[in-house]
Amino acid sequence: MKLEINSAADMKKLGAFLGETAKPHDLLLLNGDLGAGKTTMTQGLGRILGIRRPIKSPTFTIVREYREAKLPLFHMDFYRLENDDLSSIDLNGYLAEPGLVVIEWPQLIMKDLPDNYLQLIITRVDDSWESTKRVVELKPKGERNEKWIKDALKKFRE
Repeated sequence: MKLEINSAADMKKLGAFLGETAKPHDLLLLNGDLGAGKTTMTQGLGRILGIRRPIKSPTFTIVREYREAKLPLFHMDFYRLENDDLSSIDLNGYLAEPGLVVIEWPQLIMKDLPDNYLQLIITRVDDSWESTKRVVELKPKGERNEKWIKDALKKFRE
């Protein structure tokens, strides 16, 4: 399933509907080039969860925790993960918490992830850095994630 996104506001809106329909222990994987909109989507998701502080890319910190949210958010970015080494991160601990885990650049650690997740692949429509047009491909794995995307898209299209 694919969605056309025409602005950063629409990307945040999609994130908000994903956040509104998320449940504890959900796992959201965000794939896309640098500047594709992964963090922008997470910002919309965080706002709907009640996070008031700025949501920034965790590129240099690897993990940012937002425990003050209605549903705790654990935002991870594995772009700078060296040699696929997860030894400094308790990934299983985060996945066991009753929160929402969002992972940017998950392709670097797919072998360490559970089989059930919602994956979004964000692609620019053109090569211009000024353009905000994107295509988001939604790939749910597992029954819960099929329902999650169905509920989120229903709200997104209203």
